[in-house]
Amino acid sequence: MGYRLHHYNHIFPICRTSFSSFRFNLRVWCCSQSGKNQGQMKQIVVNGSETQVVVDDSNLLQKKISAIRLGGPAKLQVIADFDATLTKYRIDGCRGQSSHNVLQQEDPEFNDKRQKLYEYYHPLEFDPTIPLDEKTKLMEEWWGKTHALLIEGGVTYNGIQNSVAKATIAFRDGVTELLELLEEKGVPVLIFSAGLADIIEEVLKQKVHRSFKNVRVVSNRMVFDENGHLRSFKGKTIHVLNKNEHALDMAAPLHDHFDDVNGLSEEKSALKKRTNVLLLGDHIGDLGMSDGLDYETRISVGFLNDRVEDSLESYRKAFDILYLNDSSVHGVLKLATHLCSTESD
Repeated sequence: MGYRLHHYNHIFPICRTSFSSFRFNLRVWCCSQSGKNQGQMKQIVVNGSETQVVVDDSNLLQKKISAIRLGGPAKLQVIADFDATLTKYRIDGCRGQSSHNVLQQEDPEFNDKRQKLYEYYHPLEFDPTIPLDEKTKLMEEWWGKTHALLIEGGVTYNGIQNSVAKATIAFRDGVTELLELLEEKGVPVLIFSAGLADIIEEVLKQKVHRSFKNVRVVSNRMVFDENGHLRSFKGKTIHVLNKNEHALDMAAPLHDHFDDVNGLSEEKSALKKRTNVLLLGDHIGDLGMSDGLDYETRISVGFLNDRVEDSLESYRKAFDILYLNDSSVHGVLKLATHLCSTESD
């Protein structure tokens, strides 16, 4: 019996083993490349279903797990991307919508204009020949034009609620349980997104049906007038190249209606003291979300949702743990439970 991974042009010998580096007592299949220590493919049985996981350096991962457990929940924070990380990449076989694509304006002309902007700028976002400083200006330009169209074409808070209700968007299995665990343990969760905070919060409200006191959305936030019409955006623009802990200074607080300026300052100070990080993302660029934090130990968890054979090599080297093919987050839930436990648990 073997697992064929064409990307390596090898057939992996498979041995049944235990995932000792996690100590989760899960049944797994461990794969190695011709006996060489060049990464491990593991098919973990979680809640009755198999999940494909790649760990490039299990020894380093175990050291990181031990270090974070030693610090305890009080030193831990979770940083997560939203689209295709907390949410599913595919729903019923179709590509799920992103938080930006969810919003539909009443005048379809403006939806078309935003789509044309996407078609022009999106290839530039991934063009390796464009210098970073020039690409940053292009992203600022793209986001600025998009936000201007949202204001010009009209957006209402009721429209956001209706757009989310009709949207093809859903959280990965296990996300609710993960957020509940982290809330119980007092671990803050920062959701970084270059999208729209109001959309993300409405998705949380409609899909999870509850709020979490430890969750904060760091994203572009809308300002509505007394009639619920979009008038402007708050703070500086957060785009794909600056969504990191530096953005905390640009973003509005999640509960800004309390107008607690001192509370926000204390929150930022407290986050800086949480120097252990569990980071979740679906792009290698998401690793930059912890920029601005002088962390001691970081465990990065990646989700490689599509074109696995094309990207596996770079992703497995970039992330400490890599889940393949639009996995659930049940494995992350077990990891978080382990990180928040004591040696005696």
